[in-house]
Amino acid sequence: MSYLELNLDVTEEQIMFRDTVRKFAIETLRPASIKLDAMTPAEAIAPGSLLWDVLKSSYRLGLHKILIPEEYGGLGLSPLELSLVVEEMGYGSPGLSIALGLCSFPAFLASMVPTDTLIEKILVPYCEDTEAEIIGCWAITEPDHGSDALAVGSAQFADPRTAGKCRAHRENDEWVINGQKSAWVSLGTIATHAMVYLTIDPTMGMAGGGICLVPLNLPGVSRGKPLDKMGQRDLNQGEIYFDNVRVPQDYMFVDQESYAAITDITLATCNAYMSAAFTGAARAAYEEALRYSKERVQGGKLLFEHQHVRYKLFHMFKTIEACRALSRAALNYNLSNTPPATEYSVAAKIFCTDAAFQIASDAVQIFGGNGVAKEYVIEKLFRDARASMIEDGSNDSLAIFSSEKL
Repeated sequence: MSYLELNLDVTEEQIMFRDTVRKFAIETLRPASIKLDAMTPAEAIAPGSLLWDVLKSSYRLGLHKILIPEEYGGLGLSPLELSLVVEEMGYGSPGLSIALGLCSFPAFLASMVPTDTLIEKILVPYCEDTEAEIIGCWAITEPDHGSDALAVGSAQFADPRTAGKCRAHRENDEWVINGQKSAWVSLGTIATHAMVYLTIDPTMGMAGGGICLVPLNLPGVSRGKPLDKMGQRDLNQGEIYFDNVRVPQDYMFVDQESYAAITDITLATCNAYMSAAFTGAARAAYEEALRYSKERVQGGKLLFEHQHVRYKLFHMFKTIEACRALSRAALNYNLSNTPPATEYSVAAKIFCTDAAFQIASDAVQIFGGNGVAKEYVIEKLFRDARASMIEDGSNDSLAIFSSEKL
């Protein structure tokens, strides 16, 4: 089901691209996500799993390079085009939408600081990949550090007591990495490359960090088992361990001088992406409820003919329109300005994920008993939406530290 595009500047070509992604989301992402949701985490990533077919199909369509500039082989999408695409992917599957964004994470960050090494080793090969042979991940979360690792500009970010435990030190022309990234690293157990956020100078707290490209086939890298979780089960997550892992010095492309600034850009981009994806997830929940209300009879008439159901559906509809407006505004501003106004991406992420959860909850209520049955996709969307309020920074924590910028 489509929606009325209120932006009169959207071109016919952009609408066609959006509709191509929508078709892929409906015909490929959603059916695959439902099947992956029913598997164990180990089954979902095993050789021959449907996940690998989905990733290859997505790469062949070019969806793995939606964040990459055209000059390196990416799609070079405008902020509006990115919003159109990510919303549709989130409509099909929020978990797989996030997975496709994270596949590009090393290449995306490399495009921000495009050294010759990064262009040769990651950017160009990734953009040329059509078989999902290069899969990235964002390795920032640790067992003792989650949302606080994103609190750039807060007092705690520069407090030595908050320094990360996964650390790197220089030895001649190499960096040596030791420590653990926690089970919440998305794609952590299947990624081929990681952008690892490390502590270099613990006396500076979180601010004393660095960002390093780490090929995950290096000696000393090991993985934990894939995480078994409530929602977004189609999004693989798991631990990564580093035991004296040695990487060339030019793989550490962000040091203490720019670490806070790049981390802030990371948060601004990822939170804005999340807001678009969960605008799509909210729309999916609303459309499921709308469709069901026009099929299900209760009290001698269709659910849709009951006033309280129509009231609820209209408020779901208007909330989704508000999500789309805020999400697009945050994406447009923060992908067009440096430094970004990160608090707006955070506001969009919180608003859209909270809305997705509430809309999914209201949809479950409209479905009644069927809403909690796994036979209906709304049960999965409810679980997926609940997970979104914690990932990429928990909504409570994001609001607290971002409020310091108001």
